[in-house]
Amino acid sequence: MSTDKKPTSADMLAQTLAKNGCKRAYGIPGGEVLAIIDAFDRVGIEFVLIKHENSGGFMAEGSWHADGFPPVLVATIGPGVANAVNVVANAMQDRVPLIFVAGCVDGAEAESYTHQVFDHAQMLRPITKATFLGTTSTCGLIAQKAITISQEPQAGPVHIDVPVSVAESPSTEDLHVGAIPIPVITPAKDEMFVEAAKALESAKHPVAILGVDAVNENAGKEIRAFCERFNIPVIASYKAKGLIDDASDLSFGGVGLSQKADKVIMPVLEKADVTLLLGYDPIEMRIGWRNPWAKDKTVIEITPIARLHGMQHVSHTLRGSLAPTLEMLSGEMTPKRDSISSELAAARDELETMFKADSEFGPDRVFETLREVSPNDTVVTADSGAHRILLSQMWQCHHPRGMLQSSALCTMACAVPLAAGYKQASPETPVIAFVGDAGMEMGLGELATLREHKIPIIICVLVDESLTLIEMKQRASQRPNLGVDFTGSNFPTVANALGGHGVWVDSVEDLKSEAKAGFKRDTFTVLACRIGRKSYDDKF
Repeated sequence: MSTDKKPTSADMLAQTLAKNGCKRAYGIPGGEVLAIIDAFDRVGIEFVLIKHENSGGFMAEGSWHADGFPPVLVATIGPGVANAVNVVANAMQDRVPLIFVAGCVDGAEAESYTHQVFDHAQMLRPITKATFLGTTSTCGLIAQKAITISQEPQAGPVHIDVPVSVAESPSTEDLHVGAIPIPVITPAKDEMFVEAAKALESAKHPVAILGVDAVNENAGKEIRAFCERFNIPVIASYKAKGLIDDASDLSFGGVGLSQKADKVIMPVLEKADVTLLLGYDPIEMRIGWRNPWAKDKTVIEITPIARLHGMQHVSHTLRGSLAPTLEMLSGEMTPKRDSISSELAAARDELETMFKADSEFGPDRVFETLREVSPNDTVVTADSGAHRILLSQMWQCHHPRGMLQSSALCTMACAVPLAAGYKQASPETPVIAFVGDAGMEMGLGELATLREHKIPIIICVLVDESLTLIEMKQRASQRPNLGVDFTGSNFPTVANALGGHGVWVDSVEDLKSEAKAGFKRDTFTVLACRIGRKSYDDKF
């Protein structure tokens, strides 16, 4: 930026976001945001052109999971903002600290100029933590507030509207550099804390449940140390997979949507004499997880915020961040279990065995084969659908954020952009996106984004020409087959036309060889695996 020119409000917004670690902004430019993306470029925030705002938000989330820098989505007035509604709602439910910057016209002009104009804030207010309107004296301050609010527990999206005239006008404010620090909360060592420590120490069958907030607190190291010291088996939500290595003797893997898994997990929860909730938010779970234990059970929850969802009974609430609270509990307790109980060990083994692949080339065999040939540090993403439930039960994660998905809102067309964003931010990490054929068709345009930005991910498409999860529900409720089956697309041809490598896959041998080649390729790879209809029956 020239030293003889006073910074604009767009400059103040960009400088503040950059000072707080923002590295990339995803979106589609329009006339109302040209000054903003120009200001971003001058401070080193890369603007990444995508094909749809919904995908841009998921790419931003993927990049945040990879490098921790605040994710930014940019949209122009009217249709740009409307296109982003789904991914903003997803960020709200999945606890993603998305900064959503939008262009708009001035309030006075909106009174008489109506083309593409509607009230962005009114539409976004129910699905954001906060919404702001920038002025020439507040754009930097608003950016500072947005960063803080978005990351404050529970994390979530914040919307900033910037009128065109404000973005282009000289700013009248001083630069706001840093966001307000988010404190680590140490719990009070009160009577409830002491009671909780004693109950957990003396428990014969304790169980811990991990959730999305534990991921956002980056508390995996502390959780592993605590649970290993006291031999506490761990159940993870799908987002929390990998906080404890799925290969650990303490891990029950991920749960939440599989009724088959619930037949093992629910008796485990009934058997548990103490249940420990670590960053667990039941927004990730289906309705069968409402009140999963009796009201006379000892249930200890560690949380820095008040939990107001009302979905379960809690007997002891310890208000604090996970790391210091677990450290304090550890200091109050003496290990009394050399291993987990034989009953819980048997349940863990049963859960692992029931999801072993048994088809010749069904989705289970596809997942097992790709896990076999993928490096341990591979990050996978899952779209919404039947494949996501089975994959989340079968795929072993060895580190946090090893499996990314829309686990609360459960929206389609998220897997490919999540994978793309992660790979762009962490080029050395192997990344695979798992998607159903309907989800692939919903977001086909982003294959061009992969080509344009040279993002070499592998996309595994489960081709069964049906909205299988919904078709299964139709059959279960004895309803006719309506609106769920469709004719297939030639995904390899589309992939090749858009600059990638696409291939039909019909065998384990071909899948192995094509996946190994895909990890080495400098463009994206589409593996169209033909599994056939009804391949998920009795699988989850």
